Amino acid sequence: MGVAGHNDPLLGETTCGSLLQQLQLIWDEVGESDDDRDKMLLQLEQECLDVYRRKVDQASTSRAHLLQQLANSRSELTRLLSSLGELSISGVIIPDKTTGTIKEQLAATSPFLEQLCRKKEKRVKEFADVQLQIQTIRGEIAGSLQVGDHLETPHVDEDDLSMKKLNEFLFELQALQKEKSNRLRKILDLVSSVHDLCSVLGMDFLSTVTEVHPSLNDSVGADSKSISDETLSRLSKMVTELKEEKVKRLEKAQLEVERLDQLKASRMKEIAFKRQTELEDIYARAHIAIDTSAARDRILSVIDSSMFEPSELLADMENQILKAKEEALSRKDILEKVDRWMLACEEESWLEDYSRDDNRYSATRGAHLNLKRAEKARLLVNKIPAIVDMLVVKTQAWEQEHNTAFTYDGVALLAMLDEYRILRQEKEEEKRRMRDQKKINDQLAAEQEKLFGSKPSPGRPQSAKKLPGSRANGGAVNGTLNWRLSVLQNGARSASRDGRRESVRPSAPVNYVSLAKDDVASQASST
Repeated sequence: MGVAGHNDPLLGETTCGSLLQQLQLIWDEVGESDDDRDKMLLQLEQECLDVYRRKVDQASTSRAHLLQQLANSRSELTRLLSSLGELSISGVIIPDKTTGTIKEQLAATSPFLEQLCRKKEKRVKEFADVQLQIQTIRGEIAGSLQVGDHLETPHVDEDDLSMKKLNEFLFELQALQKEKSNRLRKILDLVSSVHDLCSVLGMDFLSTVTEVHPSLNDSVGADSKSISDETLSRLSKMVTELKEEKVKRLEKAQLEVERLDQLKASRMKEIAFKRQTELEDIYARAHIAIDTSAARDRILSVIDSSMFEPSELLADMENQILKAKEEALSRKDILEKVDRWMLACEEESWLEDYSRDDNRYSATRGAHLNLKRAEKARLLVNKIPAIVDMLVVKTQAWEQEHNTAFTYDGVALLAMLDEYRILRQEKEEEKRRMRDQKKINDQLAAEQEKLFGSKPSPGRPQSAKKLPGSRANGGAVNGTLNWRLSVLQNGARSASRDGRRESVRPSAPVNYVSLAKDDVASQASST
């Protein structure tokens, strides 16, 4: 019961005093001596001191760790502020927290430290971007960086991330960008100069400019062109060389002009007369009559004059040749139809001669070719009225457009056509008269047969007397027609020019066989 009573204090709050009291009761019951009790109490006191000492040591270690964290936070905060060159964040001044517990000081410092770390990361990225642009432009200027190459992200000095330092880099970047812009403008100006000089000198611009750098090609954008010192130097040197070449060629041209001036008395006559001959040939092919003697006399008077300028004379003659070609071109369509008309007239004349040949159906050499040609000639002759009508319409339109008469070797074409119409009408009337005369002769022959019972000899009809100078099929009119047309058509062409005679259209061969003319007639009839 005694022991149980000693345990009652354990049922309440346990303290060091209650435990010691309980220990005393136990010792009393056991009968421990005072020495043993003192030893045990001394041991208990030593064990308590050891426990307190451990707890104190742990608390001291924890405090030292917190103090180190606080010191590190303050050091990092100070370093970041120094690196960023700021004393505040977003306008809020960082408090100097030196009072309060250690944990309170840490809690007060942590938000500002986190905010400064985020700002540091952003500032480092800004520094890296600016420095990368600076290194890129420097590489382009130095020529160490090829077009399209990319640099690695540069290392950023995190000890100085202040806005002052960033502004210094930005100022340097702006200066480099301005330098790049100026260099690019110089490059483009030099490339333009090379282009102009190549055009003047007759050189290939693309192959010339790409010798300096491939990026100077027109297909490459301005931002991708090389702006290096070497490119600028080589391009400037090329412009200088091209300008020197231009000066040399100009000097050579001037010397050539001087040489031509010295030789103008002897050579310019030859050159001018050659151009005049070309001009006369153009007019001759276009069947335009000109006064060649007066033109050549004018050239001689200009060359012999004291105010003679070779370039002006040649320019004037070139202008005349140009105008002559333009005029010849405007007459081309009509002249082609005139050639068709004249070819048809020649074929008509040949057909008449062929029709008068009593042996045209005989089995002689080439007779089948003449028969074939005669068939084509008849088709072509039937088209003559339509050709003439078309010529009249086109000639009138041409004269109305150019406000001048259309002449053919000095003769008005409309007058030639009117004359031809009149002669052709006379020829038709003569044919009708010959047909009427033939009818009368046939009637006389029939009456004679009734009276005498026999016909006159077919080889020599008694009543078919030939009229003086006429042919049975209207040859007299055709001869008059051919004579008048030859006067109109070939009168100017047969005139001599500086002792040279123009070629006249050849007449039909005696045996009427002409393959070349047959082919021409075939082409004319098909058109």
